Amino acid sequence: MIIFFMLLGLLPSFAWLFFFLKEDVHPEPKKVIAWVFALGALSTILVIITQTALQDALQFFQIKDYDPISFFSLGIIEEVFKFLAAYVVIRRSRFFDEPMDAVIYMIVAALGFAAVENVAVMVNISAVSEALGVITLRFVGATLLHALSSGLLGYYWAKGIILSRKIKAETEPPCRLYGAQPKLLLFKGIVFAALLHMIFNCLIMVSKDVIIYPILFLIIAALFIFWDFEKIKGFVSR
Repeated sequence: MIIFFMLLGLLPSFAWLFFFLKEDVHPEPKKVIAWVFALGALSTILVIITQTALQDALQFFQIKDYDPISFFSLGIIEEVFKFLAAYVVIRRSRFFDEPMDAVIYMIVAALGFAAVENVAVMVNISAVSEALGVITLRFVGATLLHALSSGLLGYYWAKGIILSRKIKAETEPPCRLYGAQPKLLLFKGIVFAALLHMIFNCLIMVSKDVIIYPILFLIIAALFIFWDFEKIKGFVSR
């Protein structure tokens, strides 16, 4: 039964992975996707270690685990390590040739991360009915949250790539000041992704058993983020 629950825990990540990969106009190699997904999953180890240290530090300053500052700080850690998981694999890859690739690979890393989270939750469940209920909520909740937040970071990463290409084409040699702007966009992506985490978690704490409010928030956020994705799709390598 435990094997069944673990496989069930993987289902939301693979379902969303199938959905988002279908949105990619120029599909990425399956081998690269698999590597990014795997490193996203492995990043959970570093995230747990870092978040544990951070929580100890926050408690020293009397900041509670369920405080918005705590949610925001922990969200930043998750997004940074998910970004690094994607970046390590694709930074010099010849398949990383379009701005939209940044979005896709960030989502893939996030879904690898979410897969480990979901499996960890499922191994502590003993009843099938409870398992089905929990995994359904995580499908439309935590798993989608990870995909959207990292997708949002990927959007700003992609904007930085577009800006870098524009600077390179229009400025010879590139101005150092303008060269800092892509990095600023990436930083903004990390902050906004962490804010998405914070708002979702705060809604869960406030609404308690009324899960509809956090889910509605994700649906609304998804509409705006998908709109951003469509804008990025218009830029292809030249």
